[in-house]
Amino acid sequence: MRNMTITAIILLALVSGCANMNKAQTGAVGGAAGGALIGQMIGHNTEATLIGAAVGTMLGYIVGNEMDKYDKQQLNHVYERGVSNQRSSWVNPDSGNQYAVTPQPAFQNPTTNQVCRKAEINAIIDGKSQKTYTTACRDANGQWQLQ
Repeated sequence: MRNMTITAIILLALVSGCANMNKAQTGAVGGAAGGALIGQMIGHNTEATLIGAAVGTMLGYIVGNEMDKYDKQQLNHVYERGVSNQRSSWVNPDSGNQYAVTPQPAFQNPTTNQVCRKAEINAIIDGKSQKTYTTACRDANGQWQLQ
């Protein structure tokens, strides 16, 4: 419980400084916060918290910085209708960024009872290849939310 309180205080301090941040920085901080909390909840130790924060930072940066509304719509479409283990690709017509997403079969999260899907995202952004793994779950409104 003490580690959870300390983590929450640190994350609150980080998030409170988001006023002058760009989308990438805000996404990275939000991802770190979410990842750290999830890591702490799952592993109940500092190592799990740090791993969660690192993974969340990377995912938050990619989503916050590079994915605009068009890309998020495409990603949502893959989570909703993508065939499991079959790659779906697109190129953003404005930025030229390229994405290839391979969704996994849907499953029910035993903790939240939400329907979720994991996916591998390969992106080419400014000529640099990036790879990350994500999980998205349906919220109460039926929209896919990255975890």
